[in-house]
Amino acid sequence: MVELLTDEQISAELQTRPEWAHEDPALVRTVKLDTFPRAIEVVDQVAAIAEELDHHPDIDIRWRTLRFSVSTHSKGGVTQNDLALVDRIDAVLAGY
Repeated sequence: MVELLTDEQISAELQTRPEWAHEDPALVRTVKLDTFPRAIEVVDQVAAIAEELDHHPDIDIRWRTLRFSVSTHSKGGVTQNDLALVDRIDAVLAGY
């Protein structure tokens, strides 16, 4: 069973993920792509990963700007599953 991470654990994990912030109860990252179609490409890739992991982020699309919010809704906060998804999202964004 997946357990919630403490604030201290989250802070330690974010030391290696500087693009992300902890906005309780989620991890959030905002990124601006160079074009709207590229932003949608990223969303499509993240959607495929979310389906694979059966763990889905909230994604806000504003033209070329994407805001990802990742949490384990059933637990009401951040778990190891969220860190795994964050790392996969970062891997997609590294290609842009």
